[in-house]
Parts: sequence; structure tokens; C-alpha cells
Amino acid sequence: MAAPKRGRSASAQSKPGRSLALILIAIVALTGGMFASGHTTPRLGIDLAGGTSITLKAKADQGSAINKANMDTAVDIMNRRVNGLGVSEAEVQTQGSDNIIVNIPKGTNSAEAQKQVGTTAKLYFRPVLASEPSGAAAKTPSPSASPSGGSSSPKPGASPSGSASAPQASSGSASASPTGTATSQGRAVTDALKAGSTPSPSGSASGGAKASPTPSAPASGKPSGDAALQARYAALNCAKPAERANAGKNAKPGETTVACGENDGNWFKYLLGPAAVDGTEVKNAQAVFDTQGASGWQVQMNFTSGGGKKFADVTDRLAKNQSPQNEFGIVLDGQVVSSPFVQRAITGGSAYISGSFKQEEAQNLANMLSYGALPLSFREESVTTVTAALGGEQLRAGLLAGAIGLALVVIYLVVYYRGLSLVAMASLVVSAILTYLIMTLLGPAIGFALNLPAVCGAIVAIGITADSFIVYFERIRDEIREGRSLRPAVERAWPRARRTILVSDFVSFLAAAVLFIVTVGKVQGFAFTLGLTTLLDVVVVFLFTKPLMTLLARRRFFADGHKWSGLDPKGLGAKPPLRRTRRSAGPAAGPVDPKEA
Repeated sequence: MAAPKRGRSASAQSKPGRSLALILIAIVALTGGMFASGHTTPRLGIDLAGGTSITLKAKADQGSAINKANMDTAVDIMNRRVNGLGVSEAEVQTQGSDNIIVNIPKGTNSAEAQKQVGTTAKLYFRPVLASEPSGAAAKTPSPSASPSGGSSSPKPGASPSGSASAPQASSGSASASPTGTATSQGRAVTDALKAGSTPSPSGSASGGAKASPTPSAPASGKPSGDAALQARYAALNCAKPAERANAGKNAKPGETTVACGENDGNWFKYLLGPAAVDGTEVKNAQAVFDTQGASGWQVQMNFTSGGGKKFADVTDRLAKNQSPQNEFGIVLDGQVVSSPFVQRAITGGSAYISGSFKQEEAQNLANMLSYGALPLSFREESVTTVTAALGGEQLRAGLLAGAIGLALVVIYLVVYYRGLSLVAMASLVVSAILTYLIMTLLGPAIGFALNLPAVCGAIVAIGITADSFIVYFERIRDEIREGRSLRPAVERAWPRARRTILVSDFVSFLAAAVLFIVTVGKVQGFAFTLGLTTLLDVVVVFLFTKPLMTLLARRRFFADGHKWSGLDPKGLGAKPPLRRTRRSAGPAAGPVDPKEA
């Protein structure tokens, strides 16, 4: 049984180049990824790079009051929106009783972040009663400029009963005679306003265009039904920012309202019925790319059981109507983000929102829907630029402290371990390269930002990494003191050192993980960096330090125990080489001498 074991050990000793090649390939791949991403330096936090500070003032909504509970909930939702992984360095905190301060580091899309933190994200699914181009789009209407922002379809793999047709660019799916179309649709809108529900099919826009005419008054010339809302719809010009911002503002879910929506740069105005499904009944949402069609980026929604039933009911009713009253408007904070048409009931509890989304737009919408609506509305009080002067001074002081600490470690290694210090310093360099590359790539990948606590975590990691080398070197020296030569000493010391290194790094990583979970803000940056560098320590020791020692053990400078190698047997007080001796034979049998007895 001993022979195979020696054979495996010899094989492992003879191929340390594989491990070194593997870590070299990893460094080259990470370097290539860094240059391909267009980011060659780590993303810095607001304390090191400056950024934007946004002050938001709370406004009480209907049914909600400004109190500590609602403010804390708003802070939590905003923090998850802009800092979901806890390492992008965006800070969200309350100030006083009704203000929230949001600090966003430089390098972040501050305009998009402002939208993320300030958007209430109140979502409603409302049936479309009428729609038409507004502003510049109204002057040159065309079938291609459809108010329908996209389509709704079930989750792939759903049963046929829950399927919806693929999106179409323009609609006129139901036709009507050219004569009387405007009057009949105007009457349909009026009837819908009276009933407060989805109208029955009674007409469509002429020529196949989805834009419906302005609701008209009855033949008597006197307004009937909700005349004020009809007049508001007729006068609405969505091309004007002020008008579209107030179009669907403060509309109650049970009311009929007007709203604006954009599609391919053209603005459309909508007359919408009472909300059929509330956004709170969306269980989760995520951005997905349509690889099988031409819809591009979509937002996939999964409803709660109650929301799925309501959604199936409203799509079943809408499917029986004609355009544009077979559409439902997806209204986010008073603006129509999409108005897909329905051809059959959508069951299964899931649906897609599509509408020429860019990837970032789809992800932002899914982000807001997933984390829920804010309990309060907020008004932007101020937006200021934060400089990094103080953080820069602290960074220089921190880097100086790190450089002094590193220099002391190097001096200690050179004085005490001599030639072995080259192995330690080479391992530190490899660890530093990997840390830099990974931190740089994590910036665009997950929004990781390097702040002052994170720099402290990286400095602390120098000691953790050096400790692993020292453990291994001391195990090798112990084997040499026992009288073994260097090559077997390197291999026999590794299993014992490996267990100690793994246990030590596990404890460090566990402490970093617990600190990351139970803390918030900048302290998470320290914990994240500490955990990352601890994992890299294991990688470097296993794939670089140990194989490098195996190669150096074959060099005469180290194998012969040169006094500057750090492995001089005489300097270590080594015992003579171990040799087996034959046991001496016992005394010959015979009578016992009485004197000895």
C-alpha cells in the first residue's frame, strides 16, 4: 500500500507547473476582461471620488402620514433600489422628520439614480377607453407610430389558454366603416365614463390607426357624463412637459383619468378607466431579453394568486373589445409606460411588459416593481455636488499607513526568512494583482465602490496573507529540524500547514460574512473587501505559494541549505539525519548470577 502513495506524491511534486499556469491564465483572463469592460481602475466611493447629494422632502399621500415608520420604509426601499448588493456605496439616510438624504458616488448615473430614489413606483393596470397622438405626433399620424407601447404575453411554456399573440406594430385589428366612426367612438367613451367600467366594443379608429378621435358631446350640444374629464382629455397636449407631468397625477385607482405615454419619441394621450389590477399584486419582476422574437428587452412580471386572477379577468374582458378598447394601459406614477393590446385572456399568473426598452430601462423598471412602491411621495429639494477633498486626504494617510505596514512586513521577512522572503513577496504581488483586477471588474458588474473602509480591509488582508506564508514556512523548518532534506520536508509540511491555513481563513471569512450581514453602509465595504481578500489568500497559497516552493526545493541554493536561503539546517539546529539501526540481541540464556540477582 505504501508504493502507490509514494507514486502519487512524486507525481504531485513533478507537476507544480500546472498550478502556476492556471493562476497565470486566470490573471490574463481577468486583465482581458478589465480592458474589455472599459474600466481600468476600481470605481471609487463618494468619500474618495466625490459625487452627488440629493435632498428629498416627504409629502403625505392620501391614506398615508409622514411618520417614522413610513420614513424608515422609504429609506429601506430607496436603499435597495440604488444599492441592492450593499457595495455600490450609495448612502440613503433620514434627516429630521421629513427629509431623506441620498449620496451617490461619482461614476454612477446620477440622473437615473434620482429617478430610482424619488419615483413612487405606484403601478396600475387600467383599461384604455381612448388614445391618440398628442402634440407633434398628432400633426403627422402614421400607423407605425402606434400608441401601443408593446405587448403582453404569458410566461414561456404556459398552457395555450394563457397565451397571447405576438406584438404587432400597428393595430386596426377590428375594422369599421369610415362613416360614423368618430361619432360612435365618442359615444363609447361617453358611455364608459358614465358606467365607470370598460366599454363594450362599438367602433374603432378609421383607416386601421389606433388613435381615437377626441370624445364628442351628444347631438344636443350640451355636455353629458363627465364633461370636465372629456374636455381635459381634448385639451391635453402631452408634448408639453408641464402638462404630461400633471396629466395622471393624484388620480385615485377607482377613478377614470387621463395620462400620457411615449413611444419611439412620439407622445400619445390616453383616456383610462378605473384600475383593474394594482401594482402591489405584482409578486416580482425581472428584465429579460427576448431571444426568440424582435421585442428586445422586456420586463417579466409574476402576479400573486389574487393579482393573477384579476389580470386574467380583465384581459378576458378586453379581448372582446375592438381597438383601442382592447388595450390596457400600464400606468407607472401617472404615466403610461406601455399599452399592449389583448387578443385572448392571459392566465397563468405572469405576463411581459415590452415596448422598445433598452437594457437599463428594463432593469430599472423591474427594480422599482420588485422592491415595491414608496409609502410617501417626495419632492426634490436640492441637488449638490460633493467634493472628495477630505476623503483624498484620508486616502493618502491610509495608503501611507499601508505602505509603512507593508514595508515592516517585508523587512521582517527578509531578516528572518531571508531567501524564503522572495516567495512571500512574490505571493503578495500575485494577491495584490488579483485583488486589483477583481475590484475593477466588480465596479461595472455589481456596482462595487472602493471606499475608505474597503481600503482598510485590503490593508488588514496583508497580514492575513503573510500569516499563511509564515505558517507554511515554519512547518517546513520543523521538518528540516527533524533531520529531513528540503524536498520531502516541503511535501510533508504541506498537509499540516494546509489544515491550519484553511481553519484560519475560514474564521476570517466567517467574521467578514457576519459583519457584512449585520451592518449597513460603509462598514459593508470593509467586510466585503476582507472576505474577498481572504478567499484570494486561499487561492494564492494553493495555486502559487505551494507550487513555487516545490520548484525552489529542486534548486541547489535552497536544497543545499545555503545560509541565505532561510533553510540552513545548522542555523535551524537540525538533528542528524534519521537512520535505522539494528536492535542489539538480548542476553544469552543461562543460569542467573546470584550477585546480579
